[in-house]
Amino acid sequence: MTTKKVLAPVLALALAVSTPITAWSETLADTLVSAYRNSGLLEQNRALLRAADEDVAVTVSQLRPIIGWSADVTRGFGRNRTQGNGSVSIDSTDASFGLTAQLLLYDFGRTRLQVEAAKETVLSTRESLRSIEQQVLLRAVAAFMNVRRNSQFVSLRQNNLRLLRQELQAARDRFEVGEVTRTDVSQAEAALALAQSGLASAQGNLTRAIEEFVSAVGREPGNLQAPGSLPNLSGDVNAAKAVAVRAHPDIHSAQHDVAAADLTADAAAAATRPRIGLNARAGVEEEWGGSDYVRSGSVGVEISGPIYQGGQLTALRRQAIARRDATRGALHLARLQVQQDVGNAYADLRAARASREASQEAVRAATVAFRGVREEAQLGARTTLDVLDAEQDLLDARTNLISAEIDVYVAAYAILAAMGQLTAKDLNLAVQTYDPAAYYNLVKTAPVDISPQGQQLDRVLRALGKE
Repeated sequence: MTTKKVLAPVLALALAVSTPITAWSETLADTLVSAYRNSGLLEQNRALLRAADEDVAVTVSQLRPIIGWSADVTRGFGRNRTQGNGSVSIDSTDASFGLTAQLLLYDFGRTRLQVEAAKETVLSTRESLRSIEQQVLLRAVAAFMNVRRNSQFVSLRQNNLRLLRQELQAARDRFEVGEVTRTDVSQAEAALALAQSGLASAQGNLTRAIEEFVSAVGREPGNLQAPGSLPNLSGDVNAAKAVAVRAHPDIHSAQHDVAAADLTADAAAAATRPRIGLNARAGVEEEWGGSDYVRSGSVGVEISGPIYQGGQLTALRRQAIARRDATRGALHLARLQVQQDVGNAYADLRAARASREASQEAVRAATVAFRGVREEAQLGARTTLDVLDAEQDLLDARTNLISAEIDVYVAAYAILAAMGQLTAKDLNLAVQTYDPAAYYNLVKTAPVDISPQGQQLDRVLRALGKE
């Protein structure tokens, strides 16, 4: 068998990349939709938001009448001494039932300040949920791209392995006819063994990438299709930073935290002032077995206020001021972090694009070099090792190109996340998005179970599977 006949199919095999066929075709949008629907992290933070919504209802309830009841049955024992006749046993049983009502009339705005602070906390928690949504979707993008990356790596390695098997057979055939030495055969055998090791490593990486996909998306991947065009991004980094400062949920969350802390500090100052309340009581008392009963009732206005509590109130006020200052510092840090994330994401995108261009040139040059070495080997000017090295260079170049192309997409979506624009709504995903205000609108007035709002809320909880 001549060298030309053996090496003719080699180049075609080296440049071919097969794609594994799976059950169904899946786009990046399909992956993002599944990640949004299946994310346990989103469910966890939606529940935390509903808990924050209830804090508003709890605080609002303090502005409403508090009505309670009490019942009491008392058995009395005693003996009464009489003249000349010893003593007489005196036993009695009394029963009473009463209703009490309390209503806060005025507390210098403390409770209303606490209500407003709770509302700001709700708004902050909504922004935190939006930030979590971005993290979930960006993780899904990275998982999608990494499965594609490692799938293509496995395909490259499989093709390379088939190629090396043919080269090994060619080297053995040429050795039999005296064209090469045993060294050439051993070099081909060593290259084949290394290729088998590389394939095993690539398959392991693919398995890990699939496991990450399952964790991030909630199901096994299908046949992942190449993503479409890159997101529409501005080339102006400073303009992108300005957009991020205005739109990023971390910034908005920190702003609402500052507002809540300001209100909490004002409420702590109001706690040192008196409060005025209305108290009412109505009751019935009756002696067991008797025919008479006594009705009683009272209505009064109570004014109360602290005089000395060991410095607790002033300490709480200072603590609230310190926490307010801390949230202001957190807002400053959030702004710096968002700007840094945008700058880093753009730097990653530039680096990935430069790497892609360099890798494209490397593939072109490595292809030309491989063809040249192959032709020279046919003329006896190159050894088997030279051919194997040129082939490895081409494999490395194609591997780097695949990785660089994947990195470009990941970096582009990371920019969207850094700017606060990687949400289901921003991406226009075909999924019903979670309405963070729906539950709040049901509970913000603190409805009771027997009210129409309370009954509607029960239906919502049953639909969520939370009751």
